[in-house]
Amino acid sequence: MKLNFVEKLLGSGFYTGFIPFASGTFGSLAALIIYAIPGFEKSEVLIPLIILFTLYGINIGNKFEDVYGKDPSECTIDEVVGMWISLLFLPKILWISLTAFFLWRLLDIIKPYPARQFEKFAGGLGIMADDVAAAIYTLIILHLFLYILA
Repeated sequence: MKLNFVEKLLGSGFYTGFIPFASGTFGSLAALIIYAIPGFEKSEVLIPLIILFTLYGINIGNKFEDVYGKDPSECTIDEVVGMWISLLFLPKILWISLTAFFLWRLLDIIKPYPARQFEKFAGGLGIMADDVAAAIYTLIILHLFLYILA
């Protein structure tokens, strides 16, 4: 099986998956840079893209596994989606976005229960599901933190 240009571009989180170290962190950083585009934070932009990239990520994750093996580091579309979920409905302020980035990376790495169990799902679903779960944790923690601060 071979991946075409668009599959490689999107599946690898805009080629961040091919960076030989910390590809997930670079995929998340790419998502954060895209988020910085004016208007991108609007829920009517972000939510459809999260849904689209999640569904595409499940599909393309299957192909990445066929080419590179189980949950390959080359596939970072899951980090892109996770970063975007982590930023949903938050004020677009630099310190909040950076806090979301670092908290998201931490939770993606440690994968609190049940996120780690979702990795066991087959193929692209397993690639995407654990990151979506960790991103939802990030989102909840950040919203609670900002609520307490308010």
